[in-house]
Amino acid sequence: MASLRGIQQPELSKKLFKIIKSENHVIGAYESASRERISIASQISDWGEATADDSISDISDKIGVLLSEIGEQEDVFAQNLEDYRTVLKQIRNTESSVQPSRDNKAKITDEIQKLKYKEPQSTKLVQLEQELVRAEAQNLVAEAQLTNIVILEKTRQKLKEAYDLHSAAVIERAEKQILLSRHMRRLLQLLDDTPVVPGDIRPAFEHSAQARQILNDAEEDLREWQPSIDPVPSSATEMGGNLMPPSTTGGQSTVDPSVAGGDEVPAQMESPAAEKRDVSGSTMVGQETGMAPGEYQRQ
Repeated sequence: MASLRGIQQPELSKKLFKIIKSENHVIGAYESASRERISIASQISDWGEATADDSISDISDKIGVLLSEIGEQEDVFAQNLEDYRTVLKQIRNTESSVQPSRDNKAKITDEIQKLKYKEPQSTKLVQLEQELVRAEAQNLVAEAQLTNIVILEKTRQKLKEAYDLHSAAVIERAEKQILLSRHMRRLLQLLDDTPVVPGDIRPAFEHSAQARQILNDAEEDLREWQPSIDPVPSSATEMGGNLMPPSTTGGQSTVDPSVAGGDEVPAQMESPAAEKRDVSGSTMVGQETGMAPGEYQRQ
């Protein structure tokens, strides 16, 4: 069915339709990776407990917690990619909107040519010619929208918005996974792998409190994480009724003061991806909660 929808897409939007479809597969892959990572986190915790080694059990349990949170970040990334994909759909929909008027105009033209050949005196010719005039007018408006809104204005605006979201999502995922991985390396430093002479007893694990604190630190770092990216500036404006951007009013320039050297920067100059996100919903818990890594719920 998906291939059939692709064939039925208007010629203008076929390429973007293919991109959007491919991105859907990518998003599905990240969602699958999230589920698999959370499952592995649960397995590593169970394995550590089965070793009957207190140090391995404690450390592997907390590694499982961090791995589970890394898996959750894959799911968050997939959701952010869906936001970016939604913006691409807006461009596709505008490209698709002009095709029906083109098809209608071509259909009426064909009917007129056929009727002139078969029944040149038919009274229906007048009606069809009137319909053609209306169709040409509708097509003219649609083509004007395509030229002015999509190519000159809307496509540029939406392209910047889409990949602003995409790049911000990549940076967020990378920074959060680096953060979690650094805390995982701190956990590994607590595990003593010094060889023990056969017959000797390895000292009891004495770093449980430190291991719990590392999880607390990771949770706090996630909660306090803020995007550190520079906003992508936008000068996009809404189109006027005549399909032209309202660049002038009464002959006066409407160039933004920030561009002309003023001090104020308008709110619309900030990109959507640079807005502050709520990252307080961390799902990390320590071994003392009794919750397995696979039980964490999406926030």
